[in-house]
Amino acid sequence: MSEVEYEPVSVKEVLAEMKDTAELLIDLSYSAVLLGSDDIAEEVLELEHRMDILQMKARMSLLMAARNPEDAEALAPVLGVVGAAEKISDAAGDIAKVVLEDIGLPEAMRAALPEAVETLVRARLTESSPLAGRDLGDVSLETTTGVRVIAIRREGGWLVDPGSETRLEANDVLLLRGPEEAVGDVYTDATDREFVPADAPEPAIDDLERAVDSIVLMKNMSELAVDLAYGAVLFDSTDVAEEVLELEAEVDALQSRFEAWTLQAAARVDDPVSLRGLVQLASATEVISDAALEISEGVLRGLGTHPVVAEAVRASEEMIIRLTVAPGSILDGATLRDEMVGTETGMRVIAVRRGDEGSTTQGRFGRDQGEWVVSPRANTQLHEGDIVIAKGTPEGAARLGELAGDTS
Repeated sequence: MSEVEYEPVSVKEVLAEMKDTAELLIDLSYSAVLLGSDDIAEEVLELEHRMDILQMKARMSLLMAARNPEDAEALAPVLGVVGAAEKISDAAGDIAKVVLEDIGLPEAMRAALPEAVETLVRARLTESSPLAGRDLGDVSLETTTGVRVIAIRREGGWLVDPGSETRLEANDVLLLRGPEEAVGDVYTDATDREFVPADAPEPAIDDLERAVDSIVLMKNMSELAVDLAYGAVLFDSTDVAEEVLELEAEVDALQSRFEAWTLQAAARVDDPVSLRGLVQLASATEVISDAALEISEGVLRGLGTHPVVAEAVRASEEMIIRLTVAPGSILDGATLRDEMVGTETGMRVIAVRRGDEGSTTQGRFGRDQGEWVVSPRANTQLHEGDIVIAKGTPEGAARLGELAGDTS
């Protein structure tokens, strides 16, 4: 284990890297399970080690900055954000160990995960591909198609979280994530072959099917909670933080049901030990939702957002934006599907706060969520005055702002 000594660092830059690393770890850990890839799982553990170093540097710098009780009060929520990112990292490591330690996972789980992580495929870039020899920034995949290259395997090593200056080379193995139709088109461009989605095997036992469905929903909710938590911190929004609290409670309830269904299924499967991976996956996913709540706890408790945290979120690779739908804009009266927001901009709309026009809309869980629509679907209609919270690239954010007529 390498030694870590104090050195002056930019807390903002460390927190931004921790946020990006935590989100990448969630992506890669579930991708490792989906693909059964020891290589990706090993990368998760490497990133987990990197996160350990980052959190130590952040804690040292924050301790040096606290000189009186007022400083301690202001910095306490920042320590919470640091600790939460580390918890996400540890949970991702536990998910990766399901693969590395051959703990066991029903095939039905791997079949269900593509939907949980959108569609994720592995594509080998051919020499004749129009993508070969071009930078990711030049290709603008995420902005034009909604598909993101989350990792590249090249000459036996992995490039995780490639940036706009990363050049795609022939024989690169790309991990692509995004909407199924768009992923299929990019896969064809990369490989010169037609994309054929894999058939999903059906679980033979109802209780096991319910358990698998619970984990998929827990995973989706936990990821959404992390996104909303950083949004709550960035915008110092108690309303958004309260949605994180609701999601965390939903995940807890799902885990309880998952445990009951798994125990019932264990009595009817040939090899109950094969369910160990499910249990570890569910436990780690629940930790991620708990960590999301910790990120937003300072906002919930009225301590506000420390400027360094807000700046770190703004400086991260995937930015979170808030914009208002202007009257007469392209999005006024349109659904997210109508304007193909995901593929046109590469932005993912994670929440909508209704203006007067949409105040009666119900949320995704069927309960009345008042003014908020969390994780809106493609048929969600936007109206003037709606506030949209979305996540993606700066280029995509600018395009979404144009569609919304938001000039701020």
